[in-house]
Amino acid sequence: MSHKSRWLWFSVLTIVIVSIDQWSKIYAIENWKGLPPRTFFNDLFRIQYAENPGAFLSLFAGFSPELRFWLLIVMTGTMMLGMTIYLLFSRTVSTLVFFAFTLVVGGGVSNMIDRIRFECVIDYFNLGIGSVRTGIFNIADMAISAGFLLMLPLILFGEKSSSSKEATKSSTDATATGSTAS
Repeated sequence: MSHKSRWLWFSVLTIVIVSIDQWSKIYAIENWKGLPPRTFFNDLFRIQYAENPGAFLSLFAGFSPELRFWLLIVMTGTMMLGMTIYLLFSRTVSTLVFFAFTLVVGGGVSNMIDRIRFECVIDYFNLGIGSVRTGIFNIADMAISAGFLLMLPLILFGEKSSSSKEATKSSTDATATGSTAS
């Protein structure tokens, strides 16, 4: 992927994720805040407004506002800036890693906007069957989760290095050459 196309894809995906997520959060505040949960499909899907002062599943919610600021805004912002620099300037980033981490950055930026504006993240979706339910989440969380799911094959199976691909190709070429010679 060319340097120019990476900038374009990164910008477009990040803007789309942040725009849709921020619009949906404004809608949630205006239409669902203070109302009881709404259930659909025999309670498989719920719209349930929540304000999460912490991170994933309210992690760090009990920490002081100052510590949450340093953990959830400063440290997370620094990590997202580092990921952005890597994605835009690395010559070795694969297309899969690029798109996966772009989804993570886009979702992370949108949730960070909430933390700065509201001192919490606005969540409103919930899935589950009976008492087995997800945490309450939003569109930014879905982008982050999709990014991690895209990375799952690399995490589980690793990525073949170019040298092992070349070695496999060389041995295949040698076998083909040897078989035609006999």
